[in-house]
Amino acid sequence: MSVPPHLALPPTDRVLSPRTGWTRAHWEAVADRMLEALVPYATPGFAQYRLPGRASWSGVVSDGLEGFARSFLLASFRIAGAGGEVDPRLVERYARGLTAGTDPSSPEAWPRLTDCSQQMVEAASIAVALHETRPWIWDRLDVRVQERVVDWFSGFVGARTWDNNWRLFQVVSEQFLASVGAPYSRSDIESGLDRIEDWYVGDGWYTDGDGRNFDYYVGWALHLYPLLWSRIAAATDSTGGADGGRTEVYRERLGQYLSSYPHFFGGDGAPVHQGRSLTYRFAAVAPVWMGALADCSPLSPGLTRRLASGAVRHFAERGVPDARGLLTLGWYETFLPGTQPYSGPASPYWASKGFLGLLLPAGHPVWTEPELPLPVEESDSCTALPAPGWLLHGTRHDGIVRLVNHGSDHNAPNGPDEDDPHYAKFGYSTATAPESAPHAWSRTVDNHLALLAPDGTPTRRRRIVPLRCGGRTASSAYEDGPCRVETTSVLHGPWEVRVHRVTAPDGYGVREGGHPVADSRRVAQETAPDWGLARTSTGLSSAIVALFGWHGEDEDGPDGVPSATVVHDVDGVPSATVVHDVESNAYGPHSATPALCRARHPGGTRVYVSLIALSGDTVHPQALREAVSLEIGDAGGGTGASTVRLTFLDGTVTEV
Repeated sequence: MSVPPHLALPPTDRVLSPRTGWTRAHWEAVADRMLEALVPYATPGFAQYRLPGRASWSGVVSDGLEGFARSFLLASFRIAGAGGEVDPRLVERYARGLTAGTDPSSPEAWPRLTDCSQQMVEAASIAVALHETRPWIWDRLDVRVQERVVDWFSGFVGARTWDNNWRLFQVVSEQFLASVGAPYSRSDIESGLDRIEDWYVGDGWYTDGDGRNFDYYVGWALHLYPLLWSRIAAATDSTGGADGGRTEVYRERLGQYLSSYPHFFGGDGAPVHQGRSLTYRFAAVAPVWMGALADCSPLSPGLTRRLASGAVRHFAERGVPDARGLLTLGWYETFLPGTQPYSGPASPYWASKGFLGLLLPAGHPVWTEPELPLPVEESDSCTALPAPGWLLHGTRHDGIVRLVNHGSDHNAPNGPDEDDPHYAKFGYSTATAPESAPHAWSRTVDNHLALLAPDGTPTRRRRIVPLRCGGRTASSAYEDGPCRVETTSVLHGPWEVRVHRVTAPDGYGVREGGHPVADSRRVAQETAPDWGLARTSTGLSSAIVALFGWHGEDEDGPDGVPSATVVHDVDGVPSATVVHDVESNAYGPHSATPALCRARHPGGTRVYVSLIALSGDTVHPQALREAVSLEIGDAGGGTGASTVRLTFLDGTVTEV
């Protein structure tokens, strides 16, 4: 059995790269292995790469085009970054693929570009790749092939795209047409760039389309493509005025975005596991490279490389690419529940964007300056991001970064209320993934407070209403049927205290889960009446601790204003459990989530308070229960609201 990493890598350089050992040579080696591994799956004319794995909803031909386009992006960075000094067979393969793919009489011909078709996504990758490799590929193509390529791209002109990041595929592709002197629509380009202005919410953040769609598409699409467009536009207009001043705006926004971006990465290099299309993996480092490429990054060159190299090394050490040299549909191993139906076997190769840094010359400071540590490697930290409604808190001793979500739900403003495990949860992290297989998602235990109807059906956090986000606290609310849950998260060191104000009919149950942890073997558990703990064989622990409300402390108080000022066990009935599952988590086949349960909510509005811990260190839940004291009182003013005053052992006091 092959043991990862499944790569032949150069020796590490711990002087230049004390954190990862990686140099530019490591990046080139990974790129070369990924590209060479695709060759056995190419069609005879190299116009498609038909990889093994589940097909997308677009069909096998579209999936084959996807294999060509996304790997061509990787090849273009490798070719251009080396000044064309690469194995000539690499250049030849993609030149041949362009020839066959745009020949309508070829059995490998690419589907025409039609409104809202997957081909639009892939065309943008081909456009960028053709631009970056122009001296070695485009300029050497036969004129008839160039004309066929232009004819294929012309399907974009005046066409309709989906109203999200797809608008930028049209922008980039038509700018490529302009760059080679072909007909294009200036209004298509301008309207696409104007549209993303509607989605800019400040502080460097965009939402991906209308609504609150915050995820990695902000970096690897909404920041990336405008500046890729700028590169093509600059080459199109020798006067430098083609962009109308847009480039400076995009550079400034990317700089703002990157100022907090390193806080999304753990000490082991892992990015926070949140949002859709996570099978693109190290595409998450694309905006960091773009910051250096566009000379707008607030990050030092050493930090840029440490972040990017750490992310790719993280996956390489966990078997990505696999023993065949392929990227599979999943996170580490193949894991289909964590993917979307639009993804096919070549979709993971959008990870090619993560190799954008190869366009920077070998003598650039990002390749020559010593690595610098990530924020989580220097100190514990807490970062509030009001635009998406997130809190990030990292702990130096275990290198884990946790994301607290009070703002991203991936719902259109006027569309149906849908939920997704990669958006609906209170918490995500660099060490865990949400329980996303259908059998587990139907129960939605992890990182969620659910009201349980008499038949056991849980409420779902579909549409998140953000209330506030700043400092170490963030709040949001959700409603489902007759139930409303308003939650405030308070961060203190590695802990998150959740204060829930719950309104529900009499007879509903209440359940809250902590972080799910996953392992290659059954996860160990411990429980007591007031807490639950799950621990993996590697020492990753997740705990949830009842601080108030779970044992009926508020039964004698008026509606919404509990009378208790200290936590005590009323009925002695255990309220904690650990929920186990299999084949439901991207991090391993066995998973477990600690949870608190109250069999009967007494009706009306009540307060529930819990402490959430996720740590690579030993966790003692009983000690955590004693580390926070609470006072619950009337907020006054006749509002019927209550206040929760939290006092931590170090004297920190927070009032919710």
